[in-house]
Amino acid sequence: MADGSELGRAFVRWRPPKHLLSGPLAAYALVVGLTAICAGVAYLQIDRPPPLIEEAAAATATPAPRPVNSLKLPFRRPRPLDFRLLTLAERDDMVEVTPEGLRLPKISSNGWMPWIAYARRYDPDSPAARVGLMIINVGANEDLMTRVIDELPGEVSLAFLPGTPDLPKWLKRAHVQNHETYLMMPIEDPEGIAERGIRPIVPKASSEENVKRLREAMARGDGYVGFVMPSGPVSQSEEIARPLVQEIADRGLGLVEINPGPTPSAMYRLATDLGVGYARTSTVLDYKLANNGGLDGNLDRMAEWAGEAWPGRPARHDFGVLQPDNATIDAIVAWRQRLTNQNTVSLVPIIGHFECRTACMTRLRMQPDQLRP
Repeated sequence: MADGSELGRAFVRWRPPKHLLSGPLAAYALVVGLTAICAGVAYLQIDRPPPLIEEAAAATATPAPRPVNSLKLPFRRPRPLDFRLLTLAERDDMVEVTPEGLRLPKISSNGWMPWIAYARRYDPDSPAARVGLMIINVGANEDLMTRVIDELPGEVSLAFLPGTPDLPKWLKRAHVQNHETYLMMPIEDPEGIAERGIRPIVPKASSEENVKRLREAMARGDGYVGFVMPSGPVSQSEEIARPLVQEIADRGLGLVEINPGPTPSAMYRLATDLGVGYARTSTVLDYKLANNGGLDGNLDRMAEWAGEAWPGRPARHDFGVLQPDNATIDAIVAWRQRLTNQNTVSLVPIIGHFECRTACMTRLRMQPDQLRP
């Protein structure tokens, strides 16, 4: 049996050999130990969502509100685009290229007429009493033309001189600004604005020559609704005007007549017989032309007249014409603002003042989509 000294020697704490506490093995163990400690510290520093986050969110979520029964609002049709969206193929189908290289408007192969296809739409839910404005002889002054296109409301229609330089560019710019466009009939007018590069239609020329000159004016641009005919010898003579209106009808264009006379004119009778979309005004708002007071008063009186109403009387409508002028532009912008403060009269493009009688409606029904707003 071992004595006490031998038992004490048996329980002496074990120590690793000295060769293990130094040298490569010790260095390796130190690196491994430090790496483990750093990893543990980094783990504790990482932001982690609290446990059971989904259960906590579900417990605190706001309960869904109970449905509330309310009256339904009446259906209101969405306002249509200002212009119909036409593909390049559809636009090309309304163009005839002559052997002489002229690009002339024409009725498309499926019956679409340019005077409908290129007309500007307006809100059918607006007041039935309507007024309109047309700026005529646009293009003689580029600065004024720029202001007219860019600053006037899109409801104001523009009639360009066919001799306007770069006319297709200006017609496109007007379209982008939501203006309905027309061309002025190239009529000889000693007191009017002289056309540039356009031979005028004159009473002494033959019918064939006048139609040829009309076609030359037509070919200056595209995308317009029709022609504006000022009052004069050509519009007052049915013999002179008939071949011109026939050409306009055959090509599906519209016709606007400026005529201060109180009785139906030769142009009206021709448009009715030949099925042409037609509008006429005797309202010359520009004081430089009418000499009947200030422009502001003329604009207000037109709106007041159209807005008069009493039971049993159909809604009135009228449109007026003006020359492009800085004072005119400023007056129209201010008047348009005044007009927005009432709800009895609506400002619409000139297409909203057109007449389409029996022969005209028969032609429109060839393409039923033309009858849709």
